[in-house]
Amino acid sequence: MKQLRFGLFENAQTNDSGTATWRHPDNQRHLFDTLAYWKNIAEICENAGLDFIFLADAWGWADVNGERPDICTVEGLDLPRLDPAIVAAALISSTENLGLVLTGSTLLEQPYSFARRIASLDHLSKGRIGWNVVTTGTAETASAAFGVPMVAHDERYNMADDFMELVYKLWEGAWEPDALELDKQGRYADPEKVHRIEHEGPYFRSNGYGNTSYSPQGTPVLFQAGSSERGREFGGRHGECIFLGGAPVDKLAGQVQAIRAEAVAAGRAADSIKLMAAFSCVVAPTHEEAEQKYQEVLDAQTPEVAVASYAWFTGLDLSSYDPSTPMTDLHTELSQTQVARFAGLTVGDVLKDWHAHGVRSKPVIGTPEEIADAICELAEGADLDGFLFTPVIQPGSTIDFIEQVMPILRERGVAGTGYDAPTLRQRLVGTETPVLRDDHPGAGFRAQQAALTL
Repeated sequence: MKQLRFGLFENAQTNDSGTATWRHPDNQRHLFDTLAYWKNIAEICENAGLDFIFLADAWGWADVNGERPDICTVEGLDLPRLDPAIVAAALISSTENLGLVLTGSTLLEQPYSFARRIASLDHLSKGRIGWNVVTTGTAETASAAFGVPMVAHDERYNMADDFMELVYKLWEGAWEPDALELDKQGRYADPEKVHRIEHEGPYFRSNGYGNTSYSPQGTPVLFQAGSSERGREFGGRHGECIFLGGAPVDKLAGQVQAIRAEAVAAGRAADSIKLMAAFSCVVAPTHEEAEQKYQEVLDAQTPEVAVASYAWFTGLDLSSYDPSTPMTDLHTELSQTQVARFAGLTVGDVLKDWHAHGVRSKPVIGTPEEIADAICELAEGADLDGFLFTPVIQPGSTIDFIEQVMPILRERGVAGTGYDAPTLRQRLVGTETPVLRDDHPGAGFRAQQAALTL
């Protein structure tokens, strides 16, 4: 069995994954707006040898019939939050090896400024930055906040393709990796290796020079999580690490095969994409203790949150439908993933499930050995490359997983014992060098090729 990679799923807000568990006495995420909280989480992860922290984000908020329900404010469901890029920047100096993956929207960001921000972080971290590419699932409320038109689901992916082409030109083509000479008796940089870029796309335009020199990785490690047909196509073309939601092994296996097929269709090798599934657990010395521990988490949140939370992700007010309505009758231009995952269930089923788990699937509940068995069965059965651990509460769930489950995985040889490469891409993707593989579409925009076309 292959050695797996592990990251921690986090949010710079009080609650996580569409649940509202902040009242649980052991949950410290309500301190998310303090640097001490993030330094503690990063230290826990780096000491354990986890590969990265994945900072999820959203610009929008829950909206039911045009209003944000009071329950959202009462329970701190969706607001306030922090900018994940700022959190990542704050953690660079207190970490040495831990990867820092931040979410950025191709609908709401401007490519030129975003490219500079990411390159700056990659420089300062010496190649430890990843980008979770999103088209913004909560697009309706976010669009209103930014004062920009709402864009339909599939067209947002068309925008994202155009966005990617422009940032590839900036990251790969504007400055050659060895353009800087830093010779005080000679030149700071070689003008022959600094190139003007031009982009006239259907959505974005840019003409000029990149603001930053070539960073350690060039392009950050590219994460993506869309599971719609258009999302899988986008991920197969651009993604390097694809984040899958929690699901039974047969469903995960089908998703893995479909995404690898998309990669091949895009001219890439099937193994050029690493597939990582969400994984959540509640662990205790006995199964009974673990069940009781999980029940205490469920008791910490109120059922009223479920309707608002689901609307936040999908724009759908489930309270307006008869509980017996099949989920297949519903449609949204927002996060189609959170509708498709409930195919075969009714609205009533989903409200009950969403109250308990939100975006994530039900945690695996059991002893350390049972949790380790579940991880190995999922990884082997679905051909996964790793897991994105999604804590039920923080930092308790993460500490439990690290202290009780990871040692067993290491004994079995499926988890590493430390950091085996200097950059995030080399660790996760397995490249010999820090930059994109040659079969990735972004590699076609490297300076040598770009210089020939300008």
